[in-house]
Amino acid sequence: MKSLFSEAKLGNLTLKNKVVMAPMTRSRSLGNVPGDIVATYYEQRAEAGLIVTEGTSPSPNGLGYARIPGIFSEEQTIAWKKVTDKVHAKGSRIFVQLMHTGRIAHELNLPKGAKVVGPSPILAKGQIWTDADGMKDHSTPHELSKQELQTTKEEFVNAAKNAVKAGFDGVELHAANGYLLEQFLHPSSNQRTDEYGGSIENRIRFVVEVATAVSEAIGKDKTAIRLSPYGAYNDLFPFPETHDEYSLLAEKLNQVGIVYIHLVDHSSMGAPTVEPETVQNIRKAFKGTLILSGGYDAERAEKDLTSGNADLVAFGKPFLANPDLVTRFQKNVALAAFDQTTLYSPGEKGYTDYALAN
Repeated sequence: MKSLFSEAKLGNLTLKNKVVMAPMTRSRSLGNVPGDIVATYYEQRAEAGLIVTEGTSPSPNGLGYARIPGIFSEEQTIAWKKVTDKVHAKGSRIFVQLMHTGRIAHELNLPKGAKVVGPSPILAKGQIWTDADGMKDHSTPHELSKQELQTTKEEFVNAAKNAVKAGFDGVELHAANGYLLEQFLHPSSNQRTDEYGGSIENRIRFVVEVATAVSEAIGKDKTAIRLSPYGAYNDLFPFPETHDEYSLLAEKLNQVGIVYIHLVDHSSMGAPTVEPETVQNIRKAFKGTLILSGGYDAERAEKDLTSGNADLVAFGKPFLANPDLVTRFQKNVALAAFDQTTLYSPGEKGYTDYALAN
């Protein structure tokens, strides 16, 4: 495992290894503010060279799930500073994932005055948990007007600025897994007739505009994105133009000059496999760092790193019950299993109480 555990460059940063902790929703932020247990959770997992936080909303409108954090208020920004300080003290780097849930939301989860929004007023199939009334169907989204699109873009910019104030090394725009930015990429959720809908060039426009605005505000070396072509999550599925769209998007993101693309393959969870040709096109078009994730173990990660398929590899579920995942990989210690029932419940159980390897 010479490559996986060796240092890596990420823009202007030096990472102590090529292990990335993938973003994972944990729903522990009461009042949408990350508390002390959140800081402990990330500190415990700071063996990773890079941590990407759970999805964190840039806007009250983006708080679609119960108890997810935001980074649009001063209180939230101050709270996140505790997290970044603890992670940096362990020698790790940390990006915050900016996740606007868009139409994957219910009004009961949003604060007063906020609303469920999307590129078009198209209801997402499925249900979502609310602390107020249990499982509920998603709410039909309000279609964002052109003016509201500009406001939403500014929310991403302000959240990115707050992230820098909070000590984050950068931000990862969540344009995967069926949330707002990906909702613009998909013809099933984006049926606009203006310049933000219709053609491939129009559907990718808002994502590219957000990436451009954020990179201009905080720096290209601090701006990244997560994509999930061929994903089947939150009522978005592969479509005939998937390959062409993501190939063009990679070209445009390369022109913007962001620091990395984080490409996730959900086939280990039952989604279609990401087409190798699409990955190759993205790799060829994008000159920055490429992070691959999705069902990896250490051996497979090493293979993709040494072959040049990836620059870094992200691990999600293994980090849940194994805060010392890097040590376990290095010493070939068996991985502990996580408790499925406590993935999204409040409190420390199944969150910060997993033991280290002996």
